[in-house]
Amino acid sequence: QVQLVESGGGLVQPGGSLRLSCAISGTISMINNMGWYRQAPGEQRELVAGMSVRGITNYADSVKGRFTISIDNAKNTAYLQMNSLKPEDTSVYYCYADVLTHWAKREEYWGQGTQVTIAS
Repeated sequence: QVQLVESGGGLVQPGGSLRLSCAISGTISMINNMGWYRQAPGEQRELVAGMSVRGITNYADSVKGRFTISIDNAKNTAYLQMNSLKPEDTSVYYCYADVLTHWAKREEYWGQGTQVTIAS
């Protein structure tokens, strides 16, 4: 059974940094793309960053230049390095993974979400 295990959220002061991790547990054939969405209370879920198997990245305009996504294919783990954090980055961050399963079926999985809070 494939699951995503997220870690790395927490409380930091404005200007600080956090690194989120998202590890795929279970057997897959390959990662098509991975990334994070975030959703604040009363807001719609928005894409924060995504990365394809070819290394093509996509970032929300609000995080460009501050956030960096990477994938360690050997560990089936994605990372989101978040620098120069702002209070408006406060949200629950959800990892997703679009993968080819062991049975050659394309599936999408979601993590449980991790809280990121930016406050003095």
